[in-house]
Amino acid sequence: MAKRYILTGSAAIRLRCQAGSNTMIYRVAADAVLVFHFLFIVWAVGGGLLLLAGWHRALWLHLPAALWAVMIEFGGWICPLTPLEWQLRERAGEAGFSGGFVERYVLAWIYPEGLTREIQIAIGAGILILNAAIYGYWLMRLRSNSRQDSSGTPPGH
Repeated sequence: MAKRYILTGSAAIRLRCQAGSNTMIYRVAADAVLVFHFLFIVWAVGGGLLLLAGWHRALWLHLPAALWAVMIEFGGWICPLTPLEWQLRERAGEAGFSGGFVERYVLAWIYPEGLTREIQIAIGAGILILNAAIYGYWLMRLRSNSRQDSSGTPPGH
């Protein structure tokens, strides 16, 4: 039984491989990366809404994720999870694909075919604007609540 390592940045995933039996392991691992990638995108785009629900500590996890997503889109980069998924799918014997996660899974049902640089910048701007609006509204509510608390006026009166 050989041990193989898949290097992705500073992280290494060790998978035990047996001839002929590793296909399912790689397929499941690729699907897990895909699900994590999708959840990360959902978190980066909409995680700031948790602030409005009173989960103020979410800021420390959400803000870096949102900034990362904006940087990926504005920079025209590929998220490191995309090549990891490709590598796992290739090891599972699945056909490779061209393009990144957004092109394959998100744009396929939201936008027309073909991720252009303009669309990528628009996605980044959308993430930035949406999150700036959420954070701005949250900060206004915090200020309003702190003013009401200091004046002794009950909220809503």
